[in-house]
Formats: sequence, structure tokens, C-alpha cells
Amino acid sequence: MNPQYDFTGQVALVTGAASGMGLATARAFAQAGAAVVLADVNKDAVQHAAEALESAGHQAIGVVCDVTDEDQAAAMVQSAVHTYGRLDMAFNNAGIQAPPSDAADESAEDFDRVNAVNLRGVWAAQKHELRQMRTQGSGAIVNCSSLGGLVGLPERAAYHASKHGVIGLTRSAAVEYAPRGIRINAICPGVIETPMVTGMLEGQAEAMAEIMKQQPIGRLGRAEEVAAAAVWLCSPAAGFVVGVALPVDGGYTTH
Repeated sequence: MNPQYDFTGQVALVTGAASGMGLATARAFAQAGAAVVLADVNKDAVQHAAEALESAGHQAIGVVCDVTDEDQAAAMVQSAVHTYGRLDMAFNNAGIQAPPSDAADESAEDFDRVNAVNLRGVWAAQKHELRQMRTQGSGAIVNCSSLGGLVGLPERAAYHASKHGVIGLTRSAAVEYAPRGIRINAICPGVIETPMVTGMLEGQAEAMAEIMKQQPIGRLGRAEEVAAAAVWLCSPAAGFVVGVALPVDGGYTTH
């Protein structure tokens, strides 16, 4: 049973909103009464997702945004404010995987690409969200890190560097902006059943078996479970929660 929130009159922004955890979170915000701005690099998918929410009676728009481009991140926030007049909540979720690689063989291109999306993209989105929220004197931001922001694993150095960076970015901004009425936290999903994870594990039966050994709960997570945590962190129920890196991982990081 999910808690009930009332976000009527509030505006939420979600990046990476066309599928997976982002789409589930956009739906959760909308179901709680928020107007939702869905942003994604995939134009057709994000427009379809926004239209589906509108058809279900919610307020929603789709915005095309490549978060590696700061100008696009700024325009994304401007679209939210132009359309709905304010910005109250944001889930900076857009992210990509990097191909597994021996740390001695990892290419600079792969390192730069994964950090451009996962770390610089979160930095750019958060920067421009904060510019709006500080004028309002209120707001809540959740940045998407990963269990990879809390632990190290072989052949994942670049990806884990990006996700560790998100936690540092979050904590520093959180202590800076808490006195201004803005709460910033991070969420650290474990292995969640999303298109990205499915694609990563296709044909990797041994990798999946190894992952499941580390899952005390005995299953993969669901996108809706991540959404529930993200929405809670944005809600008044988490009003005294600042600068955390919340694992939503079925117990993976307890090892």
C-alpha cells in the first residue's frame, strides 16, 4: 500500500522520464496531483509518455532534453516555469551505463560519456532547478545515484565514479540550500527491472546469477518502488531529511 500525497498546485520535473524509473516517478507525481514536466533525449517516447498522462486526466508536458548540454537543461527548466509558473520538485534521473571494462583498458571516450550524462547532467539540471527554487524559497530535489555510488565492483570504475560523484554533488548542495528552504537528497537504486538493466543483462546469465546472490530480498526491484522512494523524499513526510543517499536496493549494500 503506497502512502497518499497531495501535490495539487505543485509542479514536478523528471529527467529520463520516457521509460523505467523516470516514467514510473512521473506517473507517481501525476497521480498525487502534480503537474509534471517529463524530459528525455528520446523525443517520440517522451511525447508519448506525456500524452498518456494527459489522456489519463493529468497535467503533463513532454520536453526534449539532452542533459549533457547545459543550455538544454536550462531550457527544460524554463519550459516548466513558462508552462506552469513554478517548480516545486525534481527527480534528476537521466543516466546511462558504461560497458564493463578492465580499469586498465577503459577508454577515455567511455569515461567521458558516462560522466557527461550521469554526473555533469545531474549537475546541470540541479543548477538550473536551484535557480528557480531559490527565487521561490522552496523546493525539493532528488538526484539519482546508484548502489554503484555506495560500493565498488570490478569492471565498473567509470560508471561508479559518476555515481559516487552524484552523492558528493548532492551532499554539498544540500547543506548549502537547506537554510534557504530547499531540500536535496539522492536515491541509490539497486538492480531494478528497467529497459537499461534488461539490455545490460541480456545474454549475461552468469552476471544475473551473481547479482541475485547479492540480493537478500531475492528478486529484482521494480521501477515503482524507486518512484515511491523518490516521491517520498520530495514530500512533506521527508521534511527533515536532507543530504541523504538512500539505498533502494533490496539489501544489496548491507553486505
